[in-house]
Amino acid sequence: MRSGLVLMAALLALAGCTVSRSAGHVDVARLVEQRTGQKTHWNQGTMEDAQVAEVVGKLLKEELTRERAIEIALVNNRALQATYEDLDISQAEMVQAGLLKNPSLSLGLGFGLNPGSMLEVEGSIVHDFLDLLVLPMRKKIAKDRFTVAILRVANQAFQVAVEVNKQFAAVQAAQQVLEFRRTIAAAAQAMAELSTRLHEAGNINELALAGEQAAYEAAELERERAEIALVDARERLNRVLGLWGPQTSWTIAQPLSEPPAAEPPLEHLEQAAMRQRLDVDAARNEVTLMSRAATLARNFRLFGRVEVGIQGHRDPDGPRVLGPTLTLDLPIFDQRQAEIARLDAARRQAERRLAEISVDARSEVRAARMQMLTARKIIDRYRTRLLPLREQIVALSQLQYNGMLLGPAQLLAAKQSQVDTYQQYVEALRDYWSGRAELERALGGRLGASTAQAAQNTPLQPSEHKDHAHEHPKQ
Repeated sequence: MRSGLVLMAALLALAGCTVSRSAGHVDVARLVEQRTGQKTHWNQGTMEDAQVAEVVGKLLKEELTRERAIEIALVNNRALQATYEDLDISQAEMVQAGLLKNPSLSLGLGFGLNPGSMLEVEGSIVHDFLDLLVLPMRKKIAKDRFTVAILRVANQAFQVAVEVNKQFAAVQAAQQVLEFRRTIAAAAQAMAELSTRLHEAGNINELALAGEQAAYEAAELERERAEIALVDARERLNRVLGLWGPQTSWTIAQPLSEPPAAEPPLEHLEQAAMRQRLDVDAARNEVTLMSRAATLARNFRLFGRVEVGIQGHRDPDGPRVLGPTLTLDLPIFDQRQAEIARLDAARRQAERRLAEISVDARSEVRAARMQMLTARKIIDRYRTRLLPLREQIVALSQLQYNGMLLGPAQLLAAKQSQVDTYQQYVEALRDYWSGRAELERALGGRLGASTAQAAQNTPLQPSEHKDHAHEHPKQ
């Protein structure tokens, strides 16, 4: 019996492993950096609140840029921080799957009822032998689940980075629109004050004065709407960045940039999305996972409880006996038909979800590509035709006003139309960068990366994980 206990303890020691909070984060960091170009600060595990606050404070000391905003979101977005915990949950499940079940120890004492009777002792230690057989396959399935968790967490981090890009562009556009509206409101105010003095001098009538005052009030309303729009845009960005209190006093001085001179090749984008989208890769791994689970259940459908152990017995008047024991479940009623059917249905469900995600991904690529290209065409029309015409109209109106051939109201109206056009142009720029971010979301990576580079972003495979949970998957 002593040798049997030693054997069981050795088996447990071999099967045991520990949970490490850093496992999986290196892979998530690598996948996110491949798709955003931004390094992350949490690649050694979830940081404590003080460390996060220190990183965020350092990034907020200077003017906020798009890159700094992404870095802040990756460490400070509350929903993303909750998602990071999925790695620890999945890793704990993987560790649990790699542990052998505890053996069963039973002891029995028999007391003789006759005077002078000796004590009878009986004991046994048994272990589920089937647990040993299915352990490698069970560990493989658990590693598959961990791979899926890594891909899903990395995809969520990438989604946050894309959302930062969109909201950052929205704030930039709102700031520029507000500056335009403040300019036109200041001009309308000056015109209203001038009209008041002219009316007091008897140079203009009540109708002209009322018209200038109405124009000023309308300009002030537009300015106030622009201020509200900027506050709303800033708060949306604050939510993505996870900022509150004094942290929300950041500033952005960088205006919206013009589109690049030329777009990267936009052919074969659907194929690139199928290669590098993390949600598609996670769905593929989910299909593999369910297939392996169904195969395991089917291969061992005729096996139930298979307990092997050692039993010892000492009679009061007889010899000590030590020998093996075997306990089998007879598969008469339950041959795991229901479990196999459930896993087969789950596999088919995973396959259909993969098909759905793939179809949606291709559609999202086409829609985002068209949105971005259309916004670019609109920008080109504003830049090459409409804006120059508005500038020409203002310049000619200024000349006629200087020659007293045009009144101040007409000049202000020309400037108002020019500001309106500039606002529409800025909004078109915002739509372009938002569409570009959506296209990168649909592609699962940066638009600047070629399809050849996308092909090199080899997704994680379940077989890439090492046996011990505290070790990182191969890269």
